[in-house]
Order: sequence, then C-alpha cells, then structure tokens
Amino acid sequence: MVGFKAAFMNESVKLLKKKKIMAAAILSILAVMIGQIAVTTIKHGLGLRVVGSVEFPIAVLSFVTYTLLPLFAVFVAIDMFNGESSSNTMKITLLRPVSRFGVFTAKVLNLALFIAGNLLFIMVLSLLAGFIFNPSSASFIGIVKVLVSYGLTFFPVFVFALIVVLLSNLIQGGLAVFFLSILVFIGFNFLGIVFSSYSSFFITSMFDWYTLWISESINVFKISRQILIIFGCGIMLFTTGYYLFDRKDI
Repeated sequence: MVGFKAAFMNESVKLLKKKKIMAAAILSILAVMIGQIAVTTIKHGLGLRVVGSVEFPIAVLSFVTYTLLPLFAVFVAIDMFNGESSSNTMKITLLRPVSRFGVFTAKVLNLALFIAGNLLFIMVLSLLAGFIFNPSSASFIGIVKVLVSYGLTFFPVFVFALIVVLLSNLIQGGLAVFFLSILVFIGFNFLGIVFSSYSSFFITSMFDWYTLWISESINVFKISRQILIIFGCGIMLFTTGYYLFDRKDI
C-alpha cells in the first residue's frame, strides 16, 4: 500500500499539472453559460418556460455526457498511457518500488476521479445557474434527482474510459487510439439505435440510464440488468487493460 499511495499521489500531481484540467473546466463553464443563455432567451423572448432550476442541470447533463465528458476522458486516458510511453516517463515511474498493478490501478483511479470531479463541477455550476435565474421552481425532490442523475452517469462514462485504456495499451500511437475511440463511440451509438433490443450491451447507449431512476415508474428489472452489464464490462475491461499493460514492453 505504501508503494500504491506514492504512485497514486504521483499520478494525481501529474494530472493536476495538465492543461486538460483547465480546458475541461473552461469548456464546462461555457456549456453551462450557453445553456442558461438559451433558456433565458427562450423564456423572455417567446414567453416559454423550457426548464426549471432543478431541471436545468439534467438538461446540461444530457448534453455534456455525449460531448465534452467522454471527449476529455479519452484525452486524459491517452495521455496517461500513450503519452507517458512516448515521452519515456513511464520507465521512470516503473523504476520505483511499486508493482505494475499498483501503477495501473493508480492511473485508472485518477481517471475515475477526473470524471467524477468533472461531473461534480458541472452539477454545482448548473445548480447555481438554475437557482439564480429560476429560484421559484426549486424543490428538494428535484435536487435529489439531480444528485442521483450525475452520480449514476459516472459509471457508464468510466466504463467507456476503460475501453480507451484498453486501446491505449493495445496500440502504441496516441493519435490512432484517439480516432479509434471516436469510431467506437460513434459505432456503439449507431449499433444501439439499430439493435435497440440489445442497446444495453453498447455502453454508450447507457450514458442516459439515469432517466430510468428518476422516472415516475421505475423498471427494476431493466435497472438491475444494466447494473450487471456495467459492472461486468468494467471488470472485464479493467482486467484486460491490466493484462496488456503488464505484458507491454516499456
């Protein structure tokens, strides 16, 4: 655990120093601002109430989960593995008294914290914007739904990031991994639409699975099935990614 803690702190410091963190924060702020401007314009210009204070964060979530969040997760995952391998900094990390499993787990855990932190940041910003511009529609139940929605979104996005981790340890070039990750993302969404009966097996189609939890009628069977699929895919991808990382000649 001593070696793992050192590896985890080392990866955390490297992640905090990356410009991608600042870029993700700036783009998240812009997404919330543009969304709120659009809602306010429609409300005052056309007299229509689009979303309330607690509905606005969920509307923002439905946008960022299919655009900004997976994109930055891809960038961070590629930089953690392909970027360090190409710059030979991975060799320095592995020379320390820590196993490859410890290094791999530390990197994956930091990737998970990046996704969770990004979701938390967007949730706080969108909630503040909703309360400031439309405070009359706030409710405790609505806030709980927002918390549940953002918390549940973490799992499918993290599993998709594990796919990128696997590809990063399978293919050397970071650019090739990026384009292949985009193709996987597009392909999974396309297959989820074409084969709607089997959409749960394409992880990107579950980015909006939080709607099952906050709907008026909860489908327990479907939720249970998707939980098993998410955790099953996560375990398999983590194991395969580590296997490739362990056998990788660095």
